[in-house]
Amino acid sequence: MSKTRVVIALGGNALQQNGEVTAEAQKKVASQIGEIIAKLSTRYEIIVAHGNGPQVGNILVHEEAASTSNAPAMPLETAVAMSQGQIGYWLSQAIDNAFARRRQTKKVVSVVTQVVVDRNDPAFRWPTKPIGEFYTAEQAVKLTKTRGWEMREDSGRGYRRVVPSPKPIDIIERKAIVSLVQSGAIVIAVGGGGIPVTRTKVLKTLKGVDAVIDKDLAAEKLAELVKADIFVSVTGVPNAYLNFGKPNQIALGMLTPTEVFEHVKAGHFGVGSMLPKIQAVAGFASKKRIGIITSADNLELALKRRSGTIVQG
Repeated sequence: MSKTRVVIALGGNALQQNGEVTAEAQKKVASQIGEIIAKLSTRYEIIVAHGNGPQVGNILVHEEAASTSNAPAMPLETAVAMSQGQIGYWLSQAIDNAFARRRQTKKVVSVVTQVVVDRNDPAFRWPTKPIGEFYTAEQAVKLTKTRGWEMREDSGRGYRRVVPSPKPIDIIERKAIVSLVQSGAIVIAVGGGGIPVTRTKVLKTLKGVDAVIDKDLAAEKLAELVKADIFVSVTGVPNAYLNFGKPNQIALGMLTPTEVFEHVKAGHFGVGSMLPKIQAVAGFASKKRIGIITSADNLELALKRRSGTIVQG
């Protein structure tokens, strides 16, 4: 009998729960996630997606600080690939070690993943996603002239580069990912939303583009393409909430996609926090599947439908 196939999307700060910045500190956090994944793999086929916001931001800072004419900074799409290798290594090692402690073995594979976006996506005309470090107004003007960056003031803290955040439309490695899962492997894929690429019109060759794809949208697209049964967005809270952070806060339990979209229309979810998660989960559930929002600690119970926000079409 085949196992239930689950795509688990770890939040961008999953490895920096308490502000961890060193590799060793983040690897310790990854070890906790590894234990959870190893335990769940006895009952489920698992594909792990993850965010990369803090990590790719640090890579960009290092690249810019060390850039010279002989060793220029890597472009954003390559920095995303670098973060996939970095976090994929931490997670795969953590899961491997969890199995070793159990005196078990299981294949764990991290796949550097390219995600296709439309070159005509409106996001390329109106970049909105802030990345990297903060600059003064003077520095921002200079970077706009010398590098062609679009700069925008960010919450009174200075100016940051903003880049496009196009929608994912396909995943290049999806067949390989399915093959690996069918062989019994735990697969780590679409890290940081995937490396954004476009296809040329004539030869259909691939070309990387400087953009950032939303992690939850990319993970939901992966779940759809690999025919997952359940899609889970793992975040820092056990549920999605109405009136979050207010005295009348309400934890959401079982919902239909229609109910979710009504709450979205009413403006209940933060644009930079819960909104993309709840939209991705509801979008997946609308295909007559199950979408879940929960915390890492509640993940096992949520998969049994005994915790978390459960959206079912």
